[in-house]
Amino acid sequence: MTVTIEKKGNVGVVTLNRPETKNAITQDMRQQLWEAFEDFAMDSDVRCVVLTGAGGSFCSGVDVGALGGGGVPGSMSRMHTLHRIARAIHNLKKPTIAAIPGVCVGAGWGFALCCDMIIADENAKFAQIFRNIALAPDAGSVWSLTKLVGPMRAKELCYSGRLVKAPEALELGLVMEVTKPEALQDRALEMAQSLASGPTIAYALAKRQFDFAGSSSFDQFLDAEYAMQPVASRTEDHEEGIAAFRERRPPNFKGV
Repeated sequence: MTVTIEKKGNVGVVTLNRPETKNAITQDMRQQLWEAFEDFAMDSDVRCVVLTGAGGSFCSGVDVGALGGGGVPGSMSRMHTLHRIARAIHNLKKPTIAAIPGVCVGAGWGFALCCDMIIADENAKFAQIFRNIALAPDAGSVWSLTKLVGPMRAKELCYSGRLVKAPEALELGLVMEVTKPEALQDRALEMAQSLASGPTIAYALAKRQFDFAGSSSFDQFLDAEYAMQPVASRTEDHEEGIAAFRERRPPNFKGV
């Protein structure tokens, strides 16, 4: 399999595993990657998901051998498969972490940006390389970058296609943390396990609030919040949180 799936306790780990090509995405990988996130969406035992790459790289983008065939219908079909992956990652109602070793470019960066948090090792390099083959960005990259760094900086990154190394990515807010290469996977798993021990339903509602925050007026946002909080207040995790607060002990959330 060129996408490997693991479960480490309540954490799901999805690894792009085609290291001889720096994990360039083939058509088969598109299917496997989408299925991985769809399966984890339905697995109540999995409460956080890590997306990473094997062999010292995250992803070198779409395999160029898969480009160009089938005319416009073929291109539309390929975009459909890319977009359903982006939606599956972005819309997952569980926390997601992208752990980036080495190269992270093109659609691979787009998929990383679909995650809630990104951490990278010191060798990480990011780029919107689409301009080099006369394509516009895909996998939702422009939307995500605009949210993170604003339209002017996002345009500069996309129009230039330049490499952004880990220190600059941290400075720009494109990654949350930079680690030593040998520490990346352990740090990602540590973060994921911490999130997986949290109140899963409350996280899911908070993720929806972040989505609304960028596309609604303040009053519309409050209306959405008004509908969400009563749902959270009926969960077993909320009851456990109140009990733990009263008993002065850490809560033991179950994700229900």
